[in-house]
Amino acid sequence: MSFFLPQVVTQENAMQIQQEGLSNLAILKNIDCSSLKEFDSTVLTVLLSWQKMLQAEGQSISVEHAPEKLKVLAGVYGVSALLGL
Repeated sequence: MSFFLPQVVTQENAMQIQQEGLSNLAILKNIDCSSLKEFDSTVLTVLLSWQKMLQAEGQSISVEHAPEKLKVLAGVYGVSALLGL
């Protein structure tokens, strides 16, 4: 199973999405970004917070179907390797 990010991840809904992910830790290991269309660097904050939570448990996230813009943002912020991008 995967946790599906919504179409929009911005400052307005980032906290809600982060909490939804934390409520679904069992499926949070696989994050599907195929629906993600509108986002800013806030999405990196959400992904990194999940990664940190899972790393504390000896696990990590796998980001699937990442849009090119997300890969570029992760590269600019220097977190590509942390997120497996």
